[in-house]
Amino acid sequence: MKTSTSRKPKYIKYGTVFFSIDGIALKLNVYQDIELSKSDEYKDYLFLPFSDKTCGKESYIGGRYIDLKIPKGNTILIDFNKAYNPYCAYNHKYSCPIVPLENDLNVEIKAGVKTFH
Repeated sequence: MKTSTSRKPKYIKYGTVFFSIDGIALKLNVYQDIELSKSDEYKDYLFLPFSDKTCGKESYIGGRYIDLKIPKGNTILIDFNKAYNPYCAYNHKYSCPIVPLENDLNVEIKAGVKTFH
C-alpha cells in the first residue's frame, strides 16, 4: 500500500464490506497488514482506510481510518464514530497509508474525528 513517505507496507485485501447510508448503497475494501498479522496480538486486526466528501473541508484531506477485528461470522460492524485521522495529519514526519481510490465514498461521514488543527 502506498504511504505518505517511501515506506511500502504490505497489506492484503481481506474483503469488501457492503452497506448503505441514507439509502445509498456503498462498499469499502478492508485490508490486513501482513507483518502485523504474524503477531498474536494483531492476528485478527483489520484496517479500513476511507475518504469521503468531508475530506479537505471538515476532516483531513488524506482520509481517515477505522480499526476492526476479523468477525466470527459474515457480518462486521463499522462504527464511523471510531474513525480517526492518520498521524501524518498532525505531523508530516509520520508515514501513513494513503487511502486507495476505491475506498473514496461519495457521501459525507459526519462522525468520528474530523478537525485536525
